[in-house]
Amino acid sequence: MTSEHKKSSLAAMTLSAIGIVYGDIGTSPLYTLKAIFDPDHGLTLNSGNLLGVISLIFWALTMIVSLKYVTLVLRADNRGEGGIMALMALVLNAVTRHSRWHLPLMIVGVFGATMFYGDSVITPAISVLGAIEGLEVAAPGMTRFVVPITIAVLIGLYMLQRHGTAGIGRWFGPVMVLWFGTLAVLGVVHIAQAPQILAALNPLCALAFMVENKFVAFVALGAVVLAITGAEALYADMGHFGKKPIRAAWFMVCFPALALNYLGQGALLIAHPDAVSNPFFNQVSGWLIYPLVLLSTMAAVIASQATISGTFSMTKQAIALGLLPRMRVLHTSESEIGQIYIPAVNWLQLSIVLLAVLIFQSSDNLAGAYGIAVTATMLCTTVLTFFVTRYRWHLPLALCFGATGFFLIMDIMLLSSTTLKLFHGGWFPLLLGAVLFTGMMTWKEGRHLVFQNLQKHAIPLEDFLASLFVAPPTRVYGTAIFLRGESDGVPHALLHNLSHNKVLHERVVFLTVHMVEEPWVPVADQAKVVELGHNCFQVNVYYGFKDEPDIPRVLAQCAEHGLPFEMMETSFFIARQTVISTPGAGMAPWREHLFVGMSRNARGAADYYQIPTNRVIELGTQVEI
Repeated sequence: MTSEHKKSSLAAMTLSAIGIVYGDIGTSPLYTLKAIFDPDHGLTLNSGNLLGVISLIFWALTMIVSLKYVTLVLRADNRGEGGIMALMALVLNAVTRHSRWHLPLMIVGVFGATMFYGDSVITPAISVLGAIEGLEVAAPGMTRFVVPITIAVLIGLYMLQRHGTAGIGRWFGPVMVLWFGTLAVLGVVHIAQAPQILAALNPLCALAFMVENKFVAFVALGAVVLAITGAEALYADMGHFGKKPIRAAWFMVCFPALALNYLGQGALLIAHPDAVSNPFFNQVSGWLIYPLVLLSTMAAVIASQATISGTFSMTKQAIALGLLPRMRVLHTSESEIGQIYIPAVNWLQLSIVLLAVLIFQSSDNLAGAYGIAVTATMLCTTVLTFFVTRYRWHLPLALCFGATGFFLIMDIMLLSSTTLKLFHGGWFPLLLGAVLFTGMMTWKEGRHLVFQNLQKHAIPLEDFLASLFVAPPTRVYGTAIFLRGESDGVPHALLHNLSHNKVLHERVVFLTVHMVEEPWVPVADQAKVVELGHNCFQVNVYYGFKDEPDIPRVLAQCAEHGLPFEMMETSFFIARQTVISTPGAGMAPWREHLFVGMSRNARGAADYYQIPTNRVIELGTQVEI
């Protein structure tokens, strides 16, 4: 590859990263200062407080986004993949399954993931509301239309999801470049009118503000968090763009534009304190407000799209890691494997987003809810990063504490300040997270109980085959493939087939799918064939949590191992498990019933693994937990 081609490729990826990765944090100026100086916080708007707040925002962007995420956390990639699910898998792989840290770290990772779900619900609501609220500045009589217009925009956005983003995705980068350019220009214009705001670049301003205002400043810190929302998204999107484009986009475009705009809003409030009702839209006046509202809405929709796509991606990873039941996953692009659409998640998320809009009614009210979701996820990421530095990178303990301890203290402070908003919106993501956490851990534990039950009654496969071929049954033409769990004995489907049909196929294949705690498994390593004798074979299939399960494609690779398949002569025998809750050991009765309900609504194995439906024979089996 020539250096010119590399440069153009990096430029194109950087442009895309600006459009998708930084939409969330890029729309934060819409509501951050407005939320900080909310009258409920009791923070007086004066020159000293203003300089302190802007200084806090600038140094939060510098320390947390630039240093923690862009510099440190982006290094903790799982074979190029990022995000809290990939980070959790990386950590669990490093500490091993038998370590005393395995379960606590899995709980931290799952909790962080559920908080990310909370973030992805609030982002569309607060971003679109914050953009549409610009109409209140242009025409105060429009206030009553803000919520209905927001709902209409959100419904339209979610209805478009099934078509994918391939068509409109190419516009995300240019629109967001225009957005960040507008932020920078507005900032420079107002800084020129009140250059004294540049004193906020001194970190001592932030320190003096915290010391002087104490509890009030601590309360305000919970709203300062809004300026760094979206930091987790840049880590989650690492697999799509790579580290270089994400870093280039942040340091060359996004960080300078955001810093200038926050300084500009501060300068505006020095000159015109009455603009505090909506500092962002008061940066312009007259007819200019309308194009700014339009551009803000486009930026908010793009920010929402990034979190919606992130939710689909994380759900797919959670299914692969055994934290959620199988769901219908549709691919919206023939060329981009990462572009997926999960109908159940899409409509459930839309329902919760609309509920958030109707409950909170304004971006100010949603701000408290947003802070808890963001800071909780950040704290979980920091904890997991410590274990990566210690057990994966094998760095000295002192260096591990030094690298993550400072950020841990900051995360705890930010989370503590946002918990003050627990009864003013903070309960919303926590309730959502609690429901998701309960569902995920119930599914994980339920699958473990099913596994234990099957293992208890399992007949060792090798012993069974040895006894079976002492007086072999009649063998019929064709290939039979029996899906078999990782530690199952003889598949129930085979026992049923022998019991009822009294025959065995000419060639018998036992197929086991192994999900590994890595994002990708190289295609050449996905299939392993073991010969069991008597024309019987064990095929082990290995998938990462971001791989696309496709059994026919893997079977085609088996020809290289001396086991070719003709699909029209092959039958797949699958045992559909009916889980039954029984009194006694196991989970609490309500959790067992929840698991049974989830199990009944899970997508069938044949459908999930893309096995041709006309080649599938399903046989029922009951499993007690």
